[in-house]
Parts: sequence; structure tokens; C-alpha cells
Amino acid sequence: MNTIRGARGAAPRHDDRRRSFPQVAPREAPDGRFAATWWGNAWVEALEDTALDPARLARGKAYAGRGHVDAITVTPGRVVAYVHGSRARPYRAEIRMRTLGDDGWERFLDEATARPDHIAALLDKDVPHALGTITGLLPAPGDLVPDCTCPDDGYPCKHAAALCYQAARLLDEDPFVLFLMRGRGEQELLAELTRRNAARSAAETIAAAPPMPTVPARAVLDATDRPAPPLPPPLPLPERPGRPPVFPPDPDAPDPLALDLLVTEAAARAHVFLSTGRDPVAALTPWQDAVRLAAAHPGSGLTASTRALYRDLAYALDRTPTDLARAVAAWRQGGAAGLVVLEEPWDPPAGPFDRARPALIAADFPAFRPWRNRLSTESLQLRLGRDGLWYGYESDAGREDWWPRGAPDPDPVGALTDLLGR
Repeated sequence: MNTIRGARGAAPRHDDRRRSFPQVAPREAPDGRFAATWWGNAWVEALEDTALDPARLARGKAYAGRGHVDAITVTPGRVVAYVHGSRARPYRAEIRMRTLGDDGWERFLDEATARPDHIAALLDKDVPHALGTITGLLPAPGDLVPDCTCPDDGYPCKHAAALCYQAARLLDEDPFVLFLMRGRGEQELLAELTRRNAARSAAETIAAAPPMPTVPARAVLDATDRPAPPLPPPLPLPERPGRPPVFPPDPDAPDPLALDLLVTEAAARAHVFLSTGRDPVAALTPWQDAVRLAAAHPGSGLTASTRALYRDLAYALDRTPTDLARAVAAWRQGGAAGLVVLEEPWDPPAGPFDRARPALIAADFPAFRPWRNRLSTESLQLRLGRDGLWYGYESDAGREDWWPRGAPDPDPVGALTDLLGR
């Protein structure tokens, strides 16, 4: 648990209701669509459906595709950026939209916490269709109001249209940008979701808990001349560890995420110890413990809290966030054994390793080259673990940047089939 101390350092303070994004690099859009997510496309369609001149939209899309939009700043109800046009000095374009009122946010929060899968989706930077449409979160035609300092009075002009298309790319990467546009910052929203989810879970636990055995106080106090009554039997072990309390952000307190991890970890270890009599992580090294903690954290590394966790844990152990992310992928693939496969090449004895290449050739995979416990092509790799399982890896061709993929399998052909079919 000493590993967590490196994660307790508070992240740099920032305004949760103001975010700035660097210039988005130009990219190809062969299908003509700038957004890859359904909510990103809903954002674009809200402006396109009210545009008065399709030609200006086309020029704005071309501007966005050629990287004419500078850094974008998002605040509640407003998206602003400088857009380069025909003159040397760029124009200031903006998109305004109505923020949600308290009633709207109450409806959104109630819907989000009513179903655990909604919260899990938000943590993974996904917006469930039901959550986006029921709560009025997504803009409707007419909700987006463009403006620009250029002399063009089009609605929108090509500069505002370019900003709208680029903003859709931001929404693809992080839907919390849309929540900020509607009036709530990411940390503020996550704290409220956590609080409501914990309160709902606590209420469900209390409602389902059986009555606790008790000893009347009078019986204990009156037992002056006779033996005291026996104590109630120990409470039964719950099926799972309890949820931690909610730790609100405080500039003078440790990081709430680190506190949440510490309490959750202590509860889980205590539960295993009470039920089995052993500590499941006592033998782990600090690095293995850090990887295990990061692998158990919800999300896929895309949320702000997960990125901060990876950064701080990696810094505490003199590793990079990429090192930790790769190790987390190995841990999720095969636990502690998977991490050993990632980090420790070895020379297997004759037997399963020698039989692997003929099996792969028979399955029409003839190009694998052996090295120690590994069989590799330009972009695929199989590693034999000391546990007798084969672990799949992938890399971009020629880069030797191997990442764990798929599920381990005692059959090399099975591991490769799972890797290719995922």
C-alpha cells in the first residue's frame, strides 16, 4: 500500500468550468463525417439542420479539415476559437448554446445513477443513447448559435462552421466536454455522481440488511449478582466488501481518488482475510501492487481521474504512464502471471514450445520466428508463460512495441485465434 503515497499528491489546480484544447491536427474524413460517435454527429447535425447556406458549411468543413482552427476554449454555454481565413489575422468564432438549469441536471443525475451501466459507460467516455436523449443533454436544431468577427453575415459563416466541426472531434474524444458546454465541469459532475451512487447503494444495503442481534442494556446493568449474559454471536461475513464513503474535494486534504482507492483496497483485503485467513497481496512487490491497483480501477485510462492515477503511480515507481498502461493490459490479460510474461523472457524446456510452430504451420500460420519463449511475426507475437499458457501480443509492423491482447490459452493456435478474432 505504500505505492499509493505517490498518488496522493494533488494534481495541479485548474478551473473545472473552463477547458482549453490545443489545435486539432488535420485528418482525412473519407466518408465526409467529422464525428465518429453518435453524440458528436448529433452536435454537427444540430447546426447543419438550421444552416441557411450549405456552401458555407462545405467551406467550413474544408477549413476544419485543413487545420485552420486554432486552440479551442470551452466554458458553460460557449465554445470559442480563432479561425484562419483569407486574411493574415484570424477571426474569432464562437458557438453559443443554452446551459441546463438545475431541474435539467437533476433529471440527468437521477437517470445516470438509476442504472450502474450508465455510470460505467460515462467513466469509459461513452454516452448511453437513453441518457443523452431523455435528459435533453444533446443540442436540438436551433440550440447552437454561431457568431464570428468576420464581415460575412451567413448563418453560420464558414469560420463558425469550421469551429463547430472541430468541436465535434473534441466531443468524440471526451463527452464531458459536452457536459461542460451544458454547464457542469467534469470533476463537479463526477463528484455528484459518486455521492448519489454511494447514497443509493447505502440505502439498498440498509434495506436488505437483517436485524442485528442485541443484548438489552438493562440485562447487562442488572447482572450484578449473577453471570453476565453471553454476547451476541459475531455478525456474518457479508457477501462482498462495503462501499467507501464519498470524499469531497478539499484543497487542504489528500486527493479524493487516492483516499477512495485506499479505503476500497483496505475493505477488499480485510474481506478476503476474514473469509480465507490470508492476505492476497502480501507477497506482491510495490510495482506489482501498483499495476494491480491501476488494473482494478474502473475505466480504460481515458477518464481524467484514471489518467491522474496512472501518472502518479508511475511517477512514484520511476516508471512512465505508458509502462504502467502496458503492465495493466498484461495484468488484465493474465493477472500476476501475465505481468511476468510481459517482463521476463525465459528459455523454456523442450516440449510445448517446440510443438507450437508445427501446430501453427498446420493452421496456415507459417511465418512465426522463435526467440526464447516467444514466437513472432512483424505484428503478431505469442509468448509461452511459465504456467504453460500462450499469451497473445500485437505491435505495429516493424516497431517492436508489443501490447498484450486476447486471452491466454494452453493451445498456441487457440491463443492466436482469440487474438485475431477479438
